[in-house]
Amino acid sequence: MSALPGGFGAPVLSALYRATPEDFVVNEIPGFEATGQGEHLLLTVEKRGANTAHIAKRLARWAGIPEMGVGYAGLKDRHAVTRQRFSVHLPKRVAPDLAALQDEELRVLDSAWHNRKLPRGALKGNRFELVLREVAGDADAIGRRLAAIAAGGLPNYFGVQRFGREGDNVEAARRMFAGQRVHRDQRSIYLSAARSEMFNAVLAARIAAGDWATGREGEVWMLDGTQSVFGPEPATEELAARAARMDIHPTGPLWGTGELRCTSATRELELAALEPFADLRAGLEAAGLKQERRALRVRVQDLAWHWPSDGVLALAFTLPPGAYATGLLAELGEVREAGRAG
Repeated sequence: MSALPGGFGAPVLSALYRATPEDFVVNEIPGFEATGQGEHLLLTVEKRGANTAHIAKRLARWAGIPEMGVGYAGLKDRHAVTRQRFSVHLPKRVAPDLAALQDEELRVLDSAWHNRKLPRGALKGNRFELVLREVAGDADAIGRRLAAIAAGGLPNYFGVQRFGREGDNVEAARRMFAGQRVHRDQRSIYLSAARSEMFNAVLAARIAAGDWATGREGEVWMLDGTQSVFGPEPATEELAARAARMDIHPTGPLWGTGELRCTSATRELELAALEPFADLRAGLEAAGLKQERRALRVRVQDLAWHWPSDGVLALAFTLPPGAYATGLLAELGEVREAGRAG
């Protein structure tokens, strides 16, 4: 997995994950209840071994509508069993036979009418159930690391999914900024990858400085469970206490036009960490993106674990939208996807 520095010290295990899709289960937590009225059919589906975009195309073909008529709240992994919502726009409120969708790849679990398309981000979070195999490491040390994560949260890195199958989306962004023409969908992916690369660099620098979770002078803070930010603020005991109980989190930049909101020591560190990315910064500014902030830390809720058998570790936990389960695995140690080179 990622070579980015972890927030909790040396690795405590090595293991494999995704030996089967059932070893990586994701349950989307809906952000609202269906109204029971309207022209959009909300489908809760279980997909296996398929990505979200592929299922959206299948639903569009099933309904006989353009792909833009299908909505979903978030992208889910292909090599997994995932349960998530889609909305399908059916203006006449007449749905084709749901049985036609059922196969080994896709099952419809529930359907209900709603009055608008399902927008991106319309979820409370995701519940993960993961199984690690061929686990090597001291069980007590692994338990202590998991307890520390439950108590202190995770570094909120963008996961490898942001950077493409071969990790080349950032280089593709550089080629795009240099003038190479790309499709609109690719443009959005490459812009996100460039922003993510820079955010991860700042977070790595904060981990090296030892204050990714506690904050520093000139910090911009985010309220836990929201996108609301405040600051910059001078370092105080009150803010340190709020950070310790995870009421607030330090933030890092999602680059764009405008001035960095942070000041003082925070600003100095961020500018130093971003110095190697002058081309990405200029490209994002030229693309018209605005400065935003993202929490450096994410709370892990309801983390539980047990050992079903020797060398097998089962994990269950909930993360907010935009956080990556692979980030938790990276904090444990060398966790490789089964069937892929380490």
